[in-house]
Amino acid sequence: MKKRLIAPVILSSALLVGSIPVNVFAQPVNSIEVSSVQSLKEWNEKASVPLFVKERNAEKFSSSSSANAIAYLKKNQEKTGIQNPDQHLKVKNVQKDELGMTHVRFTQAVNGVPVEGSEVIVHFNKNDEIVSVNGRTNQSLINDNLAARTTVTSDAALQAALTSVNAPEELTYEPTAELVIYPFEQKNHTAYKVNVNFMGDEPGNWFVYVDANSGKVIDKYNGLMHADEVKTQKGSGKGVHGDHRELHITRVKEDNAGTKFALADYSHEKIEGIFTYDSKNDGDTRNDTLYTGNSAAFISDYDRAAVDAHYNSEKVYDYFLNEHGRNSLDGKGMAINSYVHFGNNYNNAFWNGRWMTYGDGDGQFFISLSAGLDVAAHEMTHGVISHTANLAYRNQSGALNESFADIFGALVDDSDWEMGEDIMAPAAKESGVTRLRSLSDPNSVVVSNPQRAAYGSGVYPAHMDQYYNMPLSVDNGGVHVNSSITNHAAYLIGQEIGREKLGKIFYRALSVYLTSNSNFSEARQAIVQSATDLYGAGSVEEAAVNAGFDAVGIH
Repeated sequence: MKKRLIAPVILSSALLVGSIPVNVFAQPVNSIEVSSVQSLKEWNEKASVPLFVKERNAEKFSSSSSANAIAYLKKNQEKTGIQNPDQHLKVKNVQKDELGMTHVRFTQAVNGVPVEGSEVIVHFNKNDEIVSVNGRTNQSLINDNLAARTTVTSDAALQAALTSVNAPEELTYEPTAELVIYPFEQKNHTAYKVNVNFMGDEPGNWFVYVDANSGKVIDKYNGLMHADEVKTQKGSGKGVHGDHRELHITRVKEDNAGTKFALADYSHEKIEGIFTYDSKNDGDTRNDTLYTGNSAAFISDYDRAAVDAHYNSEKVYDYFLNEHGRNSLDGKGMAINSYVHFGNNYNNAFWNGRWMTYGDGDGQFFISLSAGLDVAAHEMTHGVISHTANLAYRNQSGALNESFADIFGALVDDSDWEMGEDIMAPAAKESGVTRLRSLSDPNSVVVSNPQRAAYGSGVYPAHMDQYYNMPLSVDNGGVHVNSSITNHAAYLIGQEIGREKLGKIFYRALSVYLTSNSNFSEARQAIVQSATDLYGAGSVEEAAVNAGFDAVGIH
């Protein structure tokens, strides 16, 4: 299965059991069929009752906790209309914002089973005073008792959902299910909410509701527009460094949220799209979602990492398409997916075999890593490598893997021959660490990892005489450190023949000649042969390649 594009609902552990008793504490309608317009109106009005209580005289509590939020709601049942909140609400999350306010979000529940669309949020100010409550409740679940029992397994519900949306065999992530109470057409159903996500000609992020007793599909909707329904438009944003970015975005409609704008680019032919996702710094990949905003301008501080990731992804895509005729990372138009706000103070960016992920940095050594066009190009080139030579990530083949990623990073971000200069935090710069690696002068950069530095001179090598002989347990045998030797060879070649020809030669070597276990000497052979193929035997270009490798001691 591929990585999901929009985070699915959580798979309830209760669904692992075949038949589950669910004591629903309300009778949604009378036992006889509801036929009158008045009865239908009353049920609809009670099924999703809006709630907003603003406290003029804020009530003070010892802390902004979920327990105190429940205590408030219990004390003010008449004011809020929420009966027995301690029994019928469960905490979904607690968030503190930049103003110091705390927001406790509850889901209305029946014996722990969430009621779809019914949430209540209690808001504390920075002084631990409850200042407002808002949300929606299902008051048709208040007065009567209904005992329900699920007779359909989650596996059967999953299969019904897959069939109902004509899902292809290959999905972007494992379909998931959650048991919910779903108000629909005059009745509260005990149902499985199944999320099915797939790409292709008609991409889908389907939410399917399957009755937990009859096994029939109650309702379904596609949370991601089909490609032929999507109209990509121009948007804008502000990057990490404050740069104005023009973006390709998509207008979408979210359930109960109106029109929003997504960092989803369908403007390029023969590619599934370029997408940017929000990992939300919570460490739980199940919560990752397509990055959306309320307007076509993404200008908040939180938006900046996503803006740069989205903008840079398109730049890298354009480079490989225009310079090398390569349609996306796999050459076949695969979707380009980036995830930002990964982890908490995460000082890294990586390609995991399917998508790019960027941390926000810790503010001391790195800022948001998506700020670097060369970083984006580096990570995306790993994707190209995995679909071409697939260089094994260890020893010299792994160093070549890193080196090709650096080289194309410097070719896409052609302002200099440095790597990572745009992601260094002020504190790092003040201490003299202004970039990660230098293709032009490797020895000018200190190897900051002490374990790696212990195997050599302490600076990045520029020649095979400075090669770091590392065990596999350290940097996979030196993949990051020793990569600077072939990096420097590429720089020297580029100085002689220019960036464009350098890129064409190295791309040909990567896509035509190199194999998974190629070492430095084999890389030289491949690159020389590529120059010969492109520009002829005895050409200036061939001579420049040979001279570049001679200069760094690779024979």
